[in-house]
Amino acid sequence: MNKFLALLCVAVMLFAIPVCNIDTAQAQDAKLVPIPLELPKPMFVGTPTPMKVDRLEKPLGKMRPPFLAPEGVTNVALDKPVTGSDDLPVIGELEMVTDGDMEAADGSYVELGPFEQWVAIDLEKEYEIYAIVLWHFHKQPRVYFDCVVQIAQDADFTKGVVTVFNNDIDNSLGLGKGEDWHYVETNEGKLIDCKGTKARYVRSYTNGNTSNDLNHWIELAVFGK
Repeated sequence: MNKFLALLCVAVMLFAIPVCNIDTAQAQDAKLVPIPLELPKPMFVGTPTPMKVDRLEKPLGKMRPPFLAPEGVTNVALDKPVTGSDDLPVIGELEMVTDGDMEAADGSYVELGPFEQWVAIDLEKEYEIYAIVLWHFHKQPRVYFDCVVQIAQDADFTKGVVTVFNNDIDNSLGLGKGEDWHYVETNEGKLIDCKGTKARYVRSYTNGNTSNDLNHWIELAVFGK
């Protein structure tokens, strides 16, 4: 009888474990919600410039589906301090990168000089980062070159550095050869999945675009908790 009871207990435990795992997974999935992202209005103006760009992704042809993240995720970059490779922008101010204005109108973007440039955000403490959404310039369809986005634990980007996006296909920036595709700027911005990686600093690079050699940022939103 004792042996029978022992075997019965083992059988019950084996059947119970998968049920618990399923319930836990379902509970976790139930907590995922769309990130609180309000898109600016579309604003393509003028005749599009012909673009011959290697590794250019095709348009989705419809709105991007909502990005799901844990409840409580917000734009933790809003109004946070911004630094850049050039302290004297050609147009605008660096703080416009985190001012919450994602529109394409004049006065909504900062312009830095030609060739390689970057902007960086200090989130002021470490967050679990689930997504970054980046707008360079969406008043006209353009492709920006050597787009690299990195997150790190320190301002010098020497600790815990993770490259979350890189379409620098020939390693012009010296940060490593990228495997991501070029894309046309739209009002939806570029959404980058950061998978909850912990970091305090975010840095975004570009190296000119299909219209000119200048570099632009409208907004860089970081969704974390």
